[in-house]
Order: sequence, then C-alpha cells, then structure tokens
Amino acid sequence: MIGRALKGAWHGARLGLQMALSEGESGWVNLGGGDPLSSLGRVSKAGKSVSSTSALSLSAAWSCVKGNAQLVGSLPLGIYEKQSDGTRVRIEPDLAEILTVAPGQDQTAMEYWEGNGAALLLEGNGYSEKLYIGNRLVGLRPLFNVTPKRRDDGRFNYRVYDNGRSYVLPPEKVFHIRGFGAGDGLGLSAIKYGVQSLGSAIAADETAARVFANGLMASGVLESENTLTPEQREQLQKHLQTYVSSDRAGKIMTLEAGLKYRQLQINPEDAQLLETRRFQVEDVCRWFGTPPVVIGHAGQGQTMWGSGVEAIMLAWLTLGINPLLRRMEQRIARDLIPLAKRGKWYAEWNREAMLQMDSKAKGDFLSKMTTNGIMSRDESRDKLNLPRRGGAADALTAQTALAGLDQLTRAE
Repeated sequence: MIGRALKGAWHGARLGLQMALSEGESGWVNLGGGDPLSSLGRVSKAGKSVSSTSALSLSAAWSCVKGNAQLVGSLPLGIYEKQSDGTRVRIEPDLAEILTVAPGQDQTAMEYWEGNGAALLLEGNGYSEKLYIGNRLVGLRPLFNVTPKRRDDGRFNYRVYDNGRSYVLPPEKVFHIRGFGAGDGLGLSAIKYGVQSLGSAIAADETAARVFANGLMASGVLESENTLTPEQREQLQKHLQTYVSSDRAGKIMTLEAGLKYRQLQINPEDAQLLETRRFQVEDVCRWFGTPPVVIGHAGQGQTMWGSGVEAIMLAWLTLGINPLLRRMEQRIARDLIPLAKRGKWYAEWNREAMLQMDSKAKGDFLSKMTTNGIMSRDESRDKLNLPRRGGAADALTAQTALAGLDQLTRAE
C-alpha cells in the first residue's frame, strides 16, 4: 500500500515543483549550512577551500562521519504508544513503515537515517521533503543544496537548488532536523566553524603527497665549481627527471663534469609530516565529537585495548550518539506524528543495541536479570536470538535464599 502511494507521491512532487512558489533571490541568506554555493567551500588561511566534499577527503573526517552515521542508521527504531497504566506498546502504523522500512521509493531506512546523521555532523542540518497523498504522509525525500529563509511567523521557507533550477517549499512540506546549536532554528556547521583546522589538515595532506611524489624527501642539491651553460642546465634537468617519483627511490645517480651531491638536512620522518598529521587526526576528531580510538587512532601513550578504551567508547555513545538520536526523536514527534496522536505516539531508537558484550559478560548480565526477576528466561533468549520456550520460561522468577522468616516452610 505504501509502495503504491509512494509512486503517486513522486509524480505529485514533480508536478509540485513546476508550481512551486517563484521568489526573487534577494533576502535569501545562508543561516547555517545548505548554501547552494557550499560545494565551493570556504577558503582557510592555509589557502585551501573547505567544503563537505573536500573535508571528506581527509581519512579522519571520513572515518568520524562514517562511524557516527553508520551507527545511527543501524540502530533499531520503533513507534510506540503510551498506555493509560504507564506502559507502552509497539505499534505499526503507516508512519512506522516510512521511518523503519522505506522512507522513499529507492531508499532503505538505514540509508535514510545514515544520510541524516552525516548531514547533521557536516552541515548541522538535515532536510527532507514530505510526500503526501491528500493529507496522508507517504514518504520522505532527502533534499540537498537548501537555503532557509526566516518568515515573519518565525518559521522557514526553504529554497532548494536542484538540476540547475530552484524552487521554494513551505515549512509544512519540509522535515528539517536541526543539529547542535539550533537556538536560532538552525544547526551549526562543523565545516563552517572548523574551516581553519580542516583547511590545515588538507594542506598538510597535499604537502605530504607532493613530497612522496618527489622521491619521499627533498633529497639535496648538486654543486659544481664550473658555471653551466643554459643547454647544460637543460640536459641536467632532463637527466634528473629519471630519478624523480617514489618508484625510483634509491636509484644510484651518476655524476660527472665536477658535479657533487650534497644532501639537505631533512629526514624522511620530517618529510612525511608525521607529528603534524598525527595532531590533525586528533583535531579533526574534536570537531566531530569522536574519540580517536573509534577511528583506529591511538593517542600518545594510549593503547587500543583495555577497560580505559571501553570507558571511552561508552562516553562516545553517551555524549556523541545519544544527542543525535534525541534530536531526531523529538523532531519526529513534533513534525511527523499525526496531530491527533501527539503525546500518545512517539519514536524511539533502541540504545541497548549500541552496547555489545563478550560472551562471559553477556552471560553474567542475563543470569543476574533472570535470577532477580527483572527478565524472564524467554526474554533472555530473545537477547540471544533463540526461540522462545513458553510456559514457565516466560514467567518472572527470583532466588529465595534470603527470604523472610514468615515465608519459610518446614519440609514434611
């Protein structure tokens, strides 16, 4: 049903583009990402243009965004309804299929939420067009190159640049997720505010690449007591080209006519900019709120194993991933839950799926939960993807070694 509705909505959306509000460019201001010119980037003091595209050319930035976004996209999402007794029941309305199965005609739920997570980390805002058939929401289409404009009522109109043309969507047609710092209604862009750090890292990467391309290091100079003619200089330059590039490193050079080679005081470690690039990995991680160990980088004196790393991972899940999930949950509640169901329905990601344990720790955890009457044995089997046994296995039980005296019975 949703699939057929989506096809109709896609056709309706295309017709809507042709009828979209036509408005002049004056007054449209980039307030926090989504600028159609953002692909050109902002120029850092290191002389490098920094945009989402160029930032992702850095392995540290790529790993930070990829790690955070993939975790967000892979977590189970459910729609729940509050009951009068304070409990909750998972429900499966049409909205659940959109948010947990297929938000769009050619997108899975993981791909959609993964993309929104990446957009929040890079640009501070994620935009999607709400697709309707009548008054029924049937899909969400990701939007890119979006510029918001504040209206008199405090909400935003959204100018979208797509395939060489632009059109405007009203606020009720856009699902807008705000990132960190959205006090004015828009999230702050790590690309915009991190332009100097990211620009320096891009410049260092390019510098290292050029050094490698010229034989790993600026090796030295040739000296001669004689003055060379222009023809001789040209011949010498052509001769030197046979020793350039990393695949010719270590090749022995033949010198004649009084030429002498003198090595410059620079070593391979300096040429590779190791210390500079190590610092920049950690600096990039700060901008994306990701501990270096998450992307496979150990800080000075730190190992990649042990209880200390486990504590770092838990801090990342608590301070990095959880706020992203809360932002999206609250935005779903405000903008996608039907008005008549607000306060009763809500979306929630399963945070428990982020916490993985080894077999011993998991066994100890499940044992404590079942022997203390918190979980039934069938619920424990659910955690292990084992089939339920039913009957007594679905009842809560507890050990009674320390039962009260009035509960003790004498064996006959």
